[in-house]
Amino acid sequence: MEPIKVIVRYADGRLVKGYTSDFFPNKSVFHVRPIEIGPADKGIEVAVKELKALFFVKDFTGNPAHHEMKQFNEGPQPPGRKMEVTFADGEVLVGSTLGYDPNRIGFFVTPADSESNNLRVFVVSASMSKFRYL
Repeated sequence: MEPIKVIVRYADGRLVKGYTSDFFPNKSVFHVRPIEIGPADKGIEVAVKELKALFFVKDFTGNPAHHEMKQFNEGPQPPGRKMEVTFADGEVLVGSTLGYDPNRIGFFVTPADSESNNLRVFVVSASMSKFRYL
């Protein structure tokens, strides 16, 4: 599997930017090679239950001037049900999901804002304070 750019956001506020090749939504751990270490290093083990979310990103810097839209644009819509997640820390994510199941550890969200740096977000269910379909 080709390494994928991710930003790991822990529930306690820690953040790790790096690459993963072994994340699967049904596994409890995966590995991230932080961008600060050399390519030969194996990286760190990440326990999914400790996370707020895993962000699959276009790049590691993003655009600090971009304010993510919390609504859907006109035109073609991403597949799935439109929804809004409010995290325990107050952050709000609006997007669509194909597979929310409260009995699973988490689920994928495609952000509503097509200009977002986030391609997809794996939301850890325990990190949510509120979930609603739009």
